[in-house]
Amino acid sequence: MKTTLALSLIFSLSLGSGVQAQTQDIAEVVVSIPAANHGWTSGVLYHASQAKEYLARLYPRHHITIKTSANATEQIKQLQELSTAKKIAALIILPHESQPLTAPVRKIVDQGVFVTVVDRNLSDQTARNAYVGGDNVGFGRIAGQYIGAKLGTQGGNVVVLRGLKSVIDDQRNRAFQEALKQYPAVKILDDQYGNWNRPDAKRVMQSYLSRFPKIDAVWASDDDMALGVLEALRESGRRDVRVVLGGSGMKEMVKKIMDGDPLVTADVTYSPSMIADAMHLTLKSLAGEQPIPPKTLRPSVLITKENAGKYYFPQSPY
Repeated sequence: MKTTLALSLIFSLSLGSGVQAQTQDIAEVVVSIPAANHGWTSGVLYHASQAKEYLARLYPRHHITIKTSANATEQIKQLQELSTAKKIAALIILPHESQPLTAPVRKIVDQGVFVTVVDRNLSDQTARNAYVGGDNVGFGRIAGQYIGAKLGTQGGNVVVLRGLKSVIDDQRNRAFQEALKQYPAVKILDDQYGNWNRPDAKRVMQSYLSRFPKIDAVWASDDDMALGVLEALRESGRRDVRVVLGGSGMKEMVKKIMDGDPLVTADVTYSPSMIADAMHLTLKSLAGEQPIPPKTLRPSVLITKENAGKYYFPQSPY
């Protein structure tokens, strides 16, 4: 299945020790993720559910439970309940927020549970055993290189939509700006937070359109936000924008690339299927097959019309 094929894209930064194999009893594994309240997290739930079915056949002596939560408070409550419930062998968690989840996760680690953190790291990286995530520096760098090359030596004006105030967003934005230094004729007019959602991104873009008479490119840095940008552009009737670049590989955006949309000619991967990678790597280690590295990053890839079909998953909700 496509979810597991994605594992071939993983590269490991270093090697580490694995989880002690569970051979006598059924090993309980809990996957804690945000509820599917927007595009990317709906993709996380989809890939986690697909991986659960597949891994149940591969590892029948391991039982996987997926728990979703609406916010950090609910996720913390679930972890507190786990710490007093029956013993689990491993926790795979995509935290809502780094800071408030660090202490609850550390408590579970201290109980001898192996913890794999996905995507949003904890504020203290010693409060987990392994990390699986995307290459956020590469994500920003690829975006900067693409927009710089598209505008070329003639340059142009760029507006930026950032996500939420977080380590991930900072890494992406710094790498984007660093990449654009190779293109001195390209000017960033402003960057504002669009909060990784379509309505907020639309409002930010509407503000940009009213403030700046000429915009050549938009780095939306997220596909949900890119759709908000496109909606604002469509309603405004403006024709000066030449490039809208999102990110994460939403099927709607990939389809636009495949169909030859003049504004959406590329995207940058940051697939929610990394949750499936984390689940598979953790269970392989639990089963004693292969140690899980302390840190595993999935590289970001530029999606263009030439390779878009490889990243188009029509059955996925994202």
